[in-house]
Amino acid sequence: MTIQPFDVGPDENIEGYLIGSPVSIIREFASAPGTGPRLHRHPYVETFVIHRGRALFTVGDEQVIGAGGQILVVPALVSHRFEVLDGGTYEATHVHANDRFVTEWLE
Repeated sequence: MTIQPFDVGPDENIEGYLIGSPVSIIREFASAPGTGPRLHRHPYVETFVIHRGRALFTVGDEQVIGAGGQILVVPALVSHRFEVLDGGTYEATHVHANDRFVTEWLE
């Protein structure tokens, strides 16, 4: 077996099937307040590992502020979005529990 490291820079995505992984990764890096994806959902769990910054997450009917050092888990088929807040750059790793991105855009 050979272990092969893969470079994934800030604000890059990689689908797991390309590297033999059962998960896909988004490296999110945003500094402009108000930026973020529109409302959507996935047929699998998405885990947000927030490294720094803050964002307002809408998950189903709830809202929560996620900040550096926190982990948020969105269940499968639950609509969600986030919006970067003032106060610094939002940097996070979004882990999609699937080897390919599957997204249903709701707005």
